[in-house]
Amino acid sequence: MSENQEWTTVIKPKDKLLAVDVKELWRYRDLFTLFVKRDITTQYKQTVLGPLWFIVQPAMTVIMYMVVFGGIAGIDTDGIPQPLFYLAGTCMWQYFSDCLGKTSNTFVSNSGLFGKVYFPRLITPLSNVTSNLMRFGIQFGLFLIVYIVLAIIGCTAHLTWYVLLFPLLVVMMAGLALGFGVVISSMTTKYRDLQILFSFLTSLWMYATPIVYPLSRVEGKIVMGFDLHTIMCLNPVTPVMETFKHGFLGAGEFIGWGWLAYSFVFMLVLLSLGVVVFNRTQKSFMDTV
Repeated sequence: MSENQEWTTVIKPKDKLLAVDVKELWRYRDLFTLFVKRDITTQYKQTVLGPLWFIVQPAMTVIMYMVVFGGIAGIDTDGIPQPLFYLAGTCMWQYFSDCLGKTSNTFVSNSGLFGKVYFPRLITPLSNVTSNLMRFGIQFGLFLIVYIVLAIIGCTAHLTWYVLLFPLLVVMMAGLALGFGVVISSMTTKYRDLQILFSFLTSLWMYATPIVYPLSRVEGKIVMGFDLHTIMCLNPVTPVMETFKHGFLGAGEFIGWGWLAYSFVFMLVLLSLGVVVFNRTQKSFMDTV
């Protein structure tokens, strides 16, 4: 008993809340891959259509938008065919929404696993963001198919050189969803009713983002003394969404490098805040979850 014991692994709290142990994350890359595969294979396991739901859901959503917003409300789409315009918005927003929903439930949904074995907790939200890329890829493929078909018919949509920013836009969407999700997940470990509030706010958030209408429609409109266009651009998702649409559809005008830089900086600050809150919460969340 008096002999000195040597430990191969020592688990201790992080000294700095902003610290991210990249080497440790890399050591657990096999677990990360396992989580990604789990999320992909179990989502539609034992369903009739399986992965086809990735296509059915956006298709039905686009049809509903065409009926309600295009038909009944009569909202224009900047001269772009309605299926293509709505599918562009739905494709990007669905990826953001899926990542946000899963990441914001990290601590609560994985509490049983977290309480039994140690691994870097940050792997879980990172795997959620990565696994949703497959769903996004399928829906983006549907968007491209519709795009090509309508281009053959002769639609007015056209590519601009801003389409080269597409990889950056996806990264920004993932970063924003990861940052917001981690912060919300840390808060809901103690206050469960925030999950209900957050779900409600996410639904409203979609209408505060130019998905079913072009941003040009709110140009010059004043609400309660505030410029509605500026307020909507303060939504960090708006510049990403508008850049995507302008790049692939050529609709409207480029929102500007300033607003895109604002979203990028917002994402970096949010991710830093998320890491701080996440590291602080994971020390004691098992006592409150």
